[in-house]
Amino acid sequence: MRQIKREVKVGNLVLGGNHPVAVQTMLNAPARDIEANVQQAVRVAKAGCQILRFSVPTMEDVALIEAIKKQVDIPLVADIHFDYRIALECVSAGIDKVRINPGNIGDDDRVKQVVQACKTKSIPIRIGVNAGSLEKEVLAKYGAPVPQALVESAMNHVRLLEKHDFEDIVISIKSSNVRTMMESYRLLSEQCNYPLHIGVTEAGTYRMGLIKSGMGIGGLLLEGIGDTLRVSLTDEPEREIEAGFDILRAAGHAVNGPEIISCPTCGRTNIQVAEIANEVERRLKGYKKPVKVAVMGCVVNGPGEAREADIGIAGGKDEALLFIRGEKIRMLRGDIVGQLVEEVYKL
Repeated sequence: MRQIKREVKVGNLVLGGNHPVAVQTMLNAPARDIEANVQQAVRVAKAGCQILRFSVPTMEDVALIEAIKKQVDIPLVADIHFDYRIALECVSAGIDKVRINPGNIGDDDRVKQVVQACKTKSIPIRIGVNAGSLEKEVLAKYGAPVPQALVESAMNHVRLLEKHDFEDIVISIKSSNVRTMMESYRLLSEQCNYPLHIGVTEAGTYRMGLIKSGMGIGGLLLEGIGDTLRVSLTDEPEREIEAGFDILRAAGHAVNGPEIISCPTCGRTNIQVAEIANEVERRLKGYKKPVKVAVMGCVVNGPGEAREADIGIAGGKDEALLFIRGEKIRMLRGDIVGQLVEEVYKL
């Protein structure tokens, strides 16, 4: 069952409550290259990105906000380290959310300035704790970046904001260790009512990063934890968005677009399952309705094993049985993929 957290508005999106889990990514073009960032923002927006974050390391880079806002209509998050003045400039420039750790920006007066600026424009603050950059005193207390250390660090930052009556907060406590990450979020979820941004940080290149993220993010989603997510991959941001939606779908969340299920094949296989499944996926790219499409290798077990699919085929010799919601419809011959895709669009 979903763990319900307080609602926090981020631009035109709401996190928490019963609102859908939002998929986000981060731009990775050099901050100084405005055009490259804008082009990348357009691509991830087209891929379905729901929240978009980017680094703002200098005052000059605040110009990214206006440039990106002109081209995409999704909430933007400014990622800021240490310099509270950049946070203030980003708020003035129209950012939708600020990612900054209040304990790292200086004395209480600086925290108060950022809080007041965000309050004035109803801009939330995301606290982002990372196992690789814990405060020295917290690390000394626990001896290692254990889940309790991550949670204590996060709650210390939270209290700095709550001191100024600020509660539009989103929290992330990431680790590259899946077990540590999951236990950290479990502990944090017990201690606070703020929306949680979940993810495995530094998960790696696409293959291993997807496996670790599927385990960590997917595992938490199955436990009802998480209000927004990022799949951190050493790859293009568009692939993070694609992976995020795939993990959501695998965890049972409603996601628009097709889900292709296919059998692993065996000696009874009569059709080129991998080739057909990939082609069906390619031809259905851009299809917006939630639909489960099955490509099964034989008529012996195919229809039964894919009975939860909305539509599918089971291969015979030079033909395939079309079934819709478990009911056998007819045999397909010739352009099997084309006919299957045509039937999907009729649903």
